[in-house]
Amino acid sequence: MYLRNFFFTIIYTLIFFVNVNALENKILFKINNEIITSLDILSELRYLASVNEQFQNTEKKQAYEIAKRSLIREKIKEIELKKVVKKIRIEDELLENLLINYFKKKFNSISDFEDYFISIKIDPNVIKKKITIEVLWNQLIFKKYNKKIKIDRENIIDEIKKTNKQKQYLLSEILFNVNENEKLKDKFDLIKDKIEKANFSEAALTYSVSDTSSIGGELGWINETALSKIIKNKIQKIAIGNYSNPIVIPGGFLILKIVDVREIENNFDQNVEIEKIIREKTNKQLNQFSNIYFNKIQKDISINEL
Repeated sequence: MYLRNFFFTIIYTLIFFVNVNALENKILFKINNEIITSLDILSELRYLASVNEQFQNTEKKQAYEIAKRSLIREKIKEIELKKVVKKIRIEDELLENLLINYFKKKFNSISDFEDYFISIKIDPNVIKKKITIEVLWNQLIFKKYNKKIKIDRENIIDEIKKTNKQKQYLLSEILFNVNENEKLKDKFDLIKDKIEKANFSEAALTYSVSDTSSIGGELGWINETALSKIIKNKIQKIAIGNYSNPIVIPGGFLILKIVDVREIENNFDQNVEIEKIIREKTNKQLNQFSNIYFNKIQKDISINEL
């Protein structure tokens, strides 16, 4: 299965670029003083296909737009980070641990990581820089907004003690914004159309502005106690396999799909579980602040197609 997916990735990227002369490296976009080249796009397409099997089924034109948007978003973050850090770098040991954790389904060592990406014609340093930018960006967001995070610890403790069982949701998300010249209904109709014609994962790839878009919007298993009251009330009315209407959250609109639901026994260490839920709630709020801040700085960025 792994080999088959690997060959599909190679074949997909080769077919995509047969007709667009991708091997000739041209500057395609200028984001302030940063550039995106045709080889950057090729590398991003290979990367997205390697981390998300659904991406391999995406139409050529749409795949290009997704890769372009992903790279522009990354460049905007890099531009902002360069205002506050001297170098886009983190400690090697931390970076290696993050890479192994992020790609744990594919390999168990840095040498395996490097060999894999070299084999699909991606410079491993490109991936290392991607992860580094995300780490530094998250640190920036935490520094700016950590005092605004609101967690009701007592309420979490009460929720855990209420029952012998705890409900968990396997969720996927599409986080989107509505521009000044757009209407919410029209944007939601576009997303629904994509979901119905393809699937939720492809719609997340196409329309989501969340960092989860590259993996089809997958959020994994989320404890019910980690969800806000608004989101909990919304998804409790949705059957497995269905998705919500847009939910207004700070910085945008959220569509949630319930992939599965399960109940687990509360035979865990309550203190450990409380800290886990606090982390989940904290990360959720930080992600919302991240989107708000990105939307703010994006307005001052010059994006030119060359």
